Amino acid sequence: MAILKIARMGHPVLLRRADEVADVTAPDITSLIQDMMETLKDAGGVGLAAPQVHVSKRVFLYFVPESRSEGEDDPPCDVQVLINPVLEPVGEEQMPRLEGCLSIPGLRGEVPRYRRVRYAGYDQKGNPVQGVASGFRANVMQHEMDHLDGILYPMRMDDLGKLGFDAEVTRYGVRT
Repeated sequence: MAILKIARMGHPVLLRRADEVADVTAPDITSLIQDMMETLKDAGGVGLAAPQVHVSKRVFLYFVPESRSEGEDDPPCDVQVLINPVLEPVGEEQMPRLEGCLSIPGLRGEVPRYRRVRYAGYDQKGNPVQGVASGFRANVMQHEMDHLDGILYPMRMDDLGKLGFDAEVTRYGVRT
């Protein structure tokens, strides 16, 4: 396993739609997922998409730490893998949340996201997975899915006045 270099905003791999994974259990995909898990742990994030490590494949992983769980509809979970994921909103309700990104270090911005999403894809063993995610989990999944479609969170922001450096956003909040 290896810690991979994280692509930063401005790198073209982050701005294009990632390719479908033809064989979800191929050795190169298994190795990629292991390296992504180690990279995510090292970086201290809650999600990581393959394009963020310079691999244009439709793979992301995420987890919900206890501190970010929002109750029984959004329980904590260990690292989950989604390969060739599909997400669709459940309802129209959106909620703005502050987001950061390993590919945009030092910044945070308020991004509107659907409160609930339905998801489907494959896990790292090739098993189909599906379900409905709410709260923080839904937010992280949408953020990571955007990476697979060449979208960075500032591109989703309604108001760039709500984008700022971590320290300032922590100290002063975002403009309302």
